[in-house]
Amino acid sequence: MADEIVLTDADFEQYRNLIYNESGINFTKTNRSILEGRLKERLRGKTGITLGSYFTTISKDKEELKGFLDSVTTNLTRFFRNQAQFDALEHHVIPELMKIKKPTGNTTIKIWSAGCSTGEEPYTIAMLLTEILPPPWKFEIVASDISLKCLMTGKEGFYADGRMDGIPDNYLKKYFDKVTGGYKVKPELMAKIRFDYHNLKNDSGQRNLDIVFCRNVIIYFDEQTQLGVVNRFWDSMASKAFLFIGHSESLFGMNTKFEFVKTEWATLYRKFI
Repeated sequence: MADEIVLTDADFEQYRNLIYNESGINFTKTNRSILEGRLKERLRGKTGITLGSYFTTISKDKEELKGFLDSVTTNLTRFFRNQAQFDALEHHVIPELMKIKKPTGNTTIKIWSAGCSTGEEPYTIAMLLTEILPPPWKFEIVASDISLKCLMTGKEGFYADGRMDGIPDNYLKKYFDKVTGGYKVKPELMAKIRFDYHNLKNDSGQRNLDIVFCRNVIIYFDEQTQLGVVNRFWDSMASKAFLFIGHSESLFGMNTKFEFVKTEWATLYRKFI
């Protein structure tokens, strides 16, 4: 039974290496109990399955592997999380980009919400830009995550009452419909975001992005994987584009080409070429 599952040292090394190789997420000895708990949840109700046989299954079955990786990721988020960063987006980043892009005639701002979890971050960005961008300016948002379950929540656009904290009343009325048990994002806002599965260990294929949000994600990677992810962000971004990471995260000491930017509201990074 799942409740009887106990990770041996050998099991732990086997699973943590698979998770690292497939996703870049680094389970250390200090969070071993988290992995054990997620495995118990994953195997609950599956009779006759051992840790060894399940490892063999996920090593061969790509869909089951995706489901397993989904179960071990942490997905903590909320609307307007770290308001200071959205203030920096509104008062510094967007004006800067409009100034740069206007002479080129390109009035589309391209944004990637990487590690978007259940969608609160890209919807927050979409609401804010809808409010502040004047015609003929428009925006495109790609929201990606390794968790298929989270992506489905984002695509559905339904959030329970208890998850609506932080949304200004005028935004709540304008961009959501009240439904039983919670709120549903209005179709016109949902249409502005494309949700897509993506593993940050791989190149997303995106190019010429103006803004990348990847907040509270790289903290789960080791230094080598972090550097690879950040360098792939660089490759995906246009000249003078902006990168937002979590307020407790930093590129300090990392050999990247990004330059540190300190604004009145929050700190961020920029591709200055």
